[in-house]
Amino acid sequence: MTPGGVVTLVLLTAGAAFFVAGAIGLLRFPDTFSRLHALTKVDNLGLGLVAAGVALQMTSPLQWLKLLLVWLLVMLSGAVASQLIAQHARRAQDR
Repeated sequence: MTPGGVVTLVLLTAGAAFFVAGAIGLLRFPDTFSRLHALTKVDNLGLGLVAAGVALQMTSPLQWLKLLLVWLLVMLSGAVASQLIAQHARRAQDR
């Protein structure tokens, strides 16, 4: 296995581990806000590691740019969705 392949494998494994940690946090944390925190932070880092591992195997800078844009859009949409869910949960608590 090439050195680039080893780095790719390490990044993909680390990304998968972060996804698993986020899923465990979703199931184990007691309230909505801590669950959102676990999902948004850990899953964004996991996706970043997976995207970096995949990018190492690509040859075209256009493909790297597409991966970067996907990662940025997922981070942005995750932040917006988390804010909306947190606002709804806060309003439901205040009632």
